[in-house]
Amino acid sequence: MTDSQLESLHDDIESDRTERKESASDGDKIRQTLCAFANDLPNHGEPGVLFVGVDDEGRPTGLEITDQLLQNLASMRGDGNILPFISMDVQKRRLKGRDVAVASVHPSNSPPVKFKGVVWIRSGPRRGWANQEDERRLDEKRRSRDLPPDIQPLRGFGIDVIDELLFQRTYLPSSVSPEVLEQNNRTFEEQLLAAKFAHPGSPTRPTILGVLTVGKSPADCLPCAYIQFVRFDGTEISEVVKDQKEIRTALLDMMTEIENLIKINLQSTADFTSGAVERKIADYPFTAIQQIIRNAIMHRSYENTNAPIKLYWFDDRIEIHNPGGPFGQVTKSNFGTGVNDYRNPNLAAVMKELGYVQKFGVGIIVARNEMRKNGNPEPEFQVEDGRVVVILRRRP
Repeated sequence: MTDSQLESLHDDIESDRTERKESASDGDKIRQTLCAFANDLPNHGEPGVLFVGVDDEGRPTGLEITDQLLQNLASMRGDGNILPFISMDVQKRRLKGRDVAVASVHPSNSPPVKFKGVVWIRSGPRRGWANQEDERRLDEKRRSRDLPPDIQPLRGFGIDVIDELLFQRTYLPSSVSPEVLEQNNRTFEEQLLAAKFAHPGSPTRPTILGVLTVGKSPADCLPCAYIQFVRFDGTEISEVVKDQKEIRTALLDMMTEIENLIKINLQSTADFTSGAVERKIADYPFTAIQQIIRNAIMHRSYENTNAPIKLYWFDDRIEIHNPGGPFGQVTKSNFGTGVNDYRNPNLAAVMKELGYVQKFGVGIIVARNEMRKNGNPEPEFQVEDGRVVVILRRRP
């Protein structure tokens, strides 16, 4: 935005596209503002702007606009509290002879956006929780745009494929604040729509996200939605199969099952190198395998394929096959370097809400660090247009 555009917004005390903060000390209130601007309830179609370093009347507070302040503001976009991800620019700008921090938040393509499970909106001078009618309007805005793959409706299925008990008792308490749940008087269908687990229409259809997260039998609706585990007695795929299992449950149970399988198959050896005290070291670090599996579930393609995620366990290595190549900003050349993008942004948000993701964009970094600390070779990546294979070599 030009200086004149920013100055015009800065001076418009009544605009619902601007908010002013004397400092960045109250991170939660700033995140509420960013969330509200991203939802763009009035449908301006233009960025909302947060000015930091001025009071409610636009007068400068003398706040020093440091690089650390700008970094702190920028980090609020991706710390996992505002979901799904928002698009935001943070800059130091000099307006009318004084420095201010400016955060410009672009309208989301996938509203409603939530901060800690609550949908925040701004209409006129009011910033607050969205009511049921506000959320309906935000849902309509989302439907008017191209939908990400994970919230596309599943044709031929009704919402009866969703496990209502799993949704009510397990998902909602993890993703929605207790205060909102206490005031909840919506029908099951309305709750599914708000969570993006269903797509409105006649009839209402489940989304890919809904079936993956709380479906009764996800693979019956989405044939690729399972993990194939095979343990080989040797180093080649032609060797005798010692154990195999297909995990076809919803996300909440799938994580538990696959992680239990990993723990059962890990082996430990005695290590006396640090002294006389025996220490047990696993042939693979559990956390590294866990991170790669979670990444595969989050980033794989669920469209135009019947291929599952494959976890092949050999005597000398583990191979994890992910059906879905690089997406968006991620390319073959920058894969695994920290550049990240999201084929399934709403699934990523749900995994964060459920505690399967602590911080976005660090899964591969964590896996590398854990392998190194455990004494394993570096992970290997075979990146192709249609799939990614991660190879974890056994500790010598």
